[in-house]
Amino acid sequence: MLHEYREEITELKMTDAHFTKIFDKHNELDEKIAEAEKGAIYIDEFEIDRMKKEKLRLKDEAYAIILEYKKSKQK
Repeated sequence: MLHEYREEITELKMTDAHFTKIFDKHNELDEKIAEAEKGAIYIDEFEIDRMKKEKLRLKDEAYAIILEYKKSKQK
């Protein structure tokens, strides 16, 4: 997720518990969705769709935090 911001993600994960929670939840959902799509675990299509929407919401929230963090470092 957001690989171009690796440095900022690393710094935020060390200093911002809320960001860490969002980031970890996003990765957890990503793994579950991948497992379900491979057929390794069963999750119905409606739940997968809900999980994808939640994953996207978390990514958007993480991105907003990253941008705010970058802006604060530039001051």
